[in-house]
Amino acid sequence: MLREKKILLGITGGIAAYKTTFLVRLLIKAGADVRVILTDSASSFVSSLTLATLSKNEVVINFIKTEGNTTNWNNHVALGLWADLMIIAPATANTMAKMVSGTCDSILLATYLSAKCPVYFAPAMDLDMFKHPSTQKSLMALQSYGNHMIPATSGELASGLHGEGRMAEPEAIINFIGTTIAIGLPLRNKTVLITAGPTHEAIDPVRFIGNHATGLMGFELANRAARLGARVILISGPTHLNVIDESITLVRVTTAEEMYNQSHAYFAKATIVICAAAVADYKPQNIGLHKIKKSSATLDIILERTKDILQSLGEIKANQYLVGFALETENEEENAIGKLKRKNLDAIVLNSLNDEGAGFGGTTNKIKFIDANLAIQTFELKTKAAVATDIFNEIIKRYDA
Repeated sequence: MLREKKILLGITGGIAAYKTTFLVRLLIKAGADVRVILTDSASSFVSSLTLATLSKNEVVINFIKTEGNTTNWNNHVALGLWADLMIIAPATANTMAKMVSGTCDSILLATYLSAKCPVYFAPAMDLDMFKHPSTQKSLMALQSYGNHMIPATSGELASGLHGEGRMAEPEAIINFIGTTIAIGLPLRNKTVLITAGPTHEAIDPVRFIGNHATGLMGFELANRAARLGARVILISGPTHLNVIDESITLVRVTTAEEMYNQSHAYFAKATIVICAAAVADYKPQNIGLHKIKKSSATLDIILERTKDILQSLGEIKANQYLVGFALETENEEENAIGKLKRKNLDAIVLNSLNDEGAGFGGTTNKIKFIDANLAIQTFELKTKAAVATDIFNEIIKRYDA
């Protein structure tokens, strides 16, 4: 949920500030771009050098910054507009009271007041401070403004007391934000099944029949589906690619037969199915038990048809939205539409090897999205990550309809 998110972390002056080093590490590990604003008092608890090293970005402390003989300023408005979300942790009683009243006496508060993104705050203070009516009033007011409160927990406090007011642990903060983001995502609670990559059909223990597919398009589709809140099952042929998102289940296969079996095993659970794999149409009828020796000028290999995964899924689909891919070199639209109808698809993604930058092996693709009503949406050459976004935008518009 946090991958490629731009996150602004505001750290205020409480003992719980020491936990923010772990929070920054978790945010970076989740794939976020993190920038840190540190108040003067917070710098007594955690080092700006440590935070800068972990975040790989300069830490902002004051409005004014001096570099040699040059004096410049940290633009709080630009920081607020840059962020996809803002976290204030720990949020002390003092800082929360200022957030409620609109007091603007630090760059952190100025940035908070300028932010257009969702704001999360994690209260942290001692038990009596937390229970005080003024603090409780601040908590309610901040939430009424649309901010998201990450609940404080009970435990041992800095004073030696035991009770509520302890800042949530970094892992809990990450989970809370991820869960909150997921609530509004269009594919939440849906399962997306994607096939990707080539298949390898053995000739003998050493050689195989394959193609130039890398699997990148399918993996980008899986990444996009996960960011839209889906549970993703990615069935991939041989590829060097891997997944880092925990909501993606990666099932590795080698042959068309294995991909057929795994696709059918997961199909009933799926809401949306995208068959982006470049599956071999033929396989050797007989596989050599030993390496075939070079003994003559020619070698004849008898091939037989593999099972058609896409057509077999089209024959049994119930409520699934089924999308296929068509890589064509001639009569592109005609052939793609024929495949769409013949295999009972809801949509097909057409790419042509005649378009420079499209097809196998590269990081870009150029597609046409054709739905069951034969409405055609044409897209320009884009990165495969951007193409994955376009494909899901088209699917969601039609699936929700």
